[in-house]
Amino acid sequence: MAEVRRFAIRPFELHLRHTFRLSRGASDSRRSALVEIEDDEGRVGRGEAAPIARYRQDQASSITALEAMLPRLADLRRFAGTARRLAVPGQSAAEAALDMALWDLAGQRLGAPVYELLGLDPRPLPVTSFTIAMDTPERLVAKVEEAGAFEVLKVKLGSAEDRRLLEAVRGATDRPLRVDANEGWAFEEALGNLEWLAEMGVELVEQPLREGELDATRELARQSPLPLFADEDVHRAEDIPRLAGVYHGINIKLAKCGGPSEALAMIQVARAHGLQVMLGCMIESSLGITAAAQLAPLVDFLDLDGHLLVTDDPFVGVGFASGRLVLPEAPGLGVRPRAEAEGR
Repeated sequence: MAEVRRFAIRPFELHLRHTFRLSRGASDSRRSALVEIEDDEGRVGRGEAAPIARYRQDQASSITALEAMLPRLADLRRFAGTARRLAVPGQSAAEAALDMALWDLAGQRLGAPVYELLGLDPRPLPVTSFTIAMDTPERLVAKVEEAGAFEVLKVKLGSAEDRRLLEAVRGATDRPLRVDANEGWAFEEALGNLEWLAEMGVELVEQPLREGELDATRELARQSPLPLFADEDVHRAEDIPRLAGVYHGINIKLAKCGGPSEALAMIQVARAHGLQVMLGCMIESSLGITAAAQLAPLVDFLDLDGHLLVTDDPFVGVGFASGRLVLPEAPGLGVRPRAEAEGR
């Protein structure tokens, strides 16, 4: 019957290898929530809620939302659209966790990885970038050296020290760079920075201006020598039509949009409007990252490194080899608790 036997919600915390500093703040850990749904044949589907304060979500609000959503689950075979139908407004991370868990269960019931359910070939995936958060120039150089296995680096900017910091990174590597300004620039500042970043060999820039400044961003894109990608300006598929002609591409994150189901819709709408697609992430465990990576064959750029920025990932899922993510072949998401995978 594929009915719910039980469900569980568990809080957990991820600790970062380095302080993660952006234009709007810094953190040393992130608090998330795990969802487990067991069906009537003993299969367990898992999902991760990775909320961030920028969207007025946190661990407590995610757990409260999940406690409202999960008791309303019934027939697990009808999972398409279920998470969005049950979602609590404003709690996309919780919605994403439920949607991941339902996709995980669907794959297990059918005996196939999620990417096979979608008809996708996971070999090889696009190269993923590795994030270098804001820091002192000396520490940035050390971080670049630590990231030697990655072919592309993404540098967080958005402060008065931007040029000094990027010069430190560029002085330490000749690898391709991408920049995320995290809404940190005003128009004239952004225009000057974009011209300079192009000279520094940067490939693209995410969210240079504040969310909602679409007229200014349209003019910035018209003059920009680099492609601009929306992040904070895009949440769901219905946001995308108004971004055509404003941005060159969008960054989709499961915790921001509500899970794999909505991400699939966003990819389709973005393509219909001639936009490129990046698949990004929050600071997440291998559970959330592996869920996102199922869609990786459909996009142009990957930024799926959140699990590699933490010291205590409680799950084992997507692998990493020769600069690329490697999807597990097990049914569903193919993610296991680390203790189980290591025989503890």
